[in-house]
Amino acid sequence: MKHLKLRSFTAFAAIGALMVTSACGSTASENANTAPANTSEKPAASAAAPAASTPVKVLWWHSMGGELGKAVDKLVADFNASQKDIQVEAVYQGSYDESLNKMKASMDSKSGPTMIQVFEIGSRFMIDSKAITPVQKFIDAEKYDLSKLEENILGYYTFDGKLNSLPFNTSNPILYYNKDMFKAAGLDPEKPPQTFEDVKKAAEAISKTKPGAGASFAIYGWFMEQFFANQGAELIDNGNGRTSPATKSQVNSDIGVKTLTWWKDLVDSKVATNLGRKTDDTKKAFLAGQVAMTLDSTASLRGIVDGANGKFQVGTAFLPKPADAKEGGVIVGGASNWILNNKPEAEQKAAWEFMKFLAKPETQAFWHINTGYFPITKAAYDQQSVKDNLTKYPQFKTAVDQLHNTKLNKATQGAVMGVFPEARQLTETAIEEALTGKKQPQAALDDAAKGISEKIANYNKTVAK
Repeated sequence: MKHLKLRSFTAFAAIGALMVTSACGSTASENANTAPANTSEKPAASAAAPAASTPVKVLWWHSMGGELGKAVDKLVADFNASQKDIQVEAVYQGSYDESLNKMKASMDSKSGPTMIQVFEIGSRFMIDSKAITPVQKFIDAEKYDLSKLEENILGYYTFDGKLNSLPFNTSNPILYYNKDMFKAAGLDPEKPPQTFEDVKKAAEAISKTKPGAGASFAIYGWFMEQFFANQGAELIDNGNGRTSPATKSQVNSDIGVKTLTWWKDLVDSKVATNLGRKTDDTKKAFLAGQVAMTLDSTASLRGIVDGANGKFQVGTAFLPKPADAKEGGVIVGGASNWILNNKPEAEQKAAWEFMKFLAKPETQAFWHINTGYFPITKAAYDQQSVKDNLTKYPQFKTAVDQLHNTKLNKATQGAVMGVFPEARQLTETAIEEALTGKKQPQAALDDAAKGISEKIANYNKTVAK
């Protein structure tokens, strides 16, 4: 299979300079002492490679740093110790966009990885690159049972009925709120806001004594994408880019304008505070008791709950939406693992064996507990360690329920386009312009939609060559 021409990769590298952090958000960094149970079960050596004196080496590039990286190293060590035919080497490559640009640079050599972790918004590019072997090939060959994995997570990575990569780390956004501040404002701390209107009322009550303390939501394109899906709306045309390649942005639709107008009104009426683009800044303000509500990734839950321990009680709620919104849900964020097709077949099969190990209930239980990411495997919730973790962190039930309550359709599957990172930046610029009064919501989103549509058109021309 021919790779996407080098100039396409170069074009993407230019986009990389504008890329933002992935949808997985900030993650909890506490490293629990729970290890995967039963990881000694051997992968099917016959499927991976014939028994040999030298094991097949799999080079895995990932973007999990810090405590997440320690969890990754533990998983790799357990897999390598469980059998003798495959040895995985995990190498941290920096942020998602940095890793992807390094992959581009390695395409004409043998120095690249066997498999690579790529953020969800890089999926369209990975497919168009023609550089991957879809995992569907291995699934079909051995009739691997996908029904044991979460349908709403698989949905994002399924294109034309085919799974191209296997999900690994998954999250979605939820509303975090300070129960103590709610109670002090005369609000019921056990009844969190569910709608845009509820958020406004709660923020008004809290801000009576402290202006702007009601809420703070980071200017993050991922949140706008989620607000679209939660209202059953598609962000781009052609079935969110899934029926056929997208040609234009719909971020300036009535849904987008209504959402940004609500957001701007919270700030203009001084019941919410605009702290800019960094989720870390809104998280710090929340943990300091400066704001009562914020949006963040479910992967941040443990860090937020632990950070508030001894200071206030943290409540969690579904992502809010307008009271009259159509049925919708949330899109999964995070990343998946891809197998590259410029490696020998035995090496690719070995990578698939490792992917299956990562999807095991015991492995996913360990990963979930130590990182805060969702298990991608349903049976992981039956593990006692996961049950104990839910008892310790009951707020996580909100995240699980939100995932399971989402009905899969084109809106909740999520948009896919080859210029997604750049599109997200343009959306963030529009939000910023509206919140700071530089432009009205409609004008700001019109400009963003025009810019995104132009980027999509240029990308489509490059891919067609």
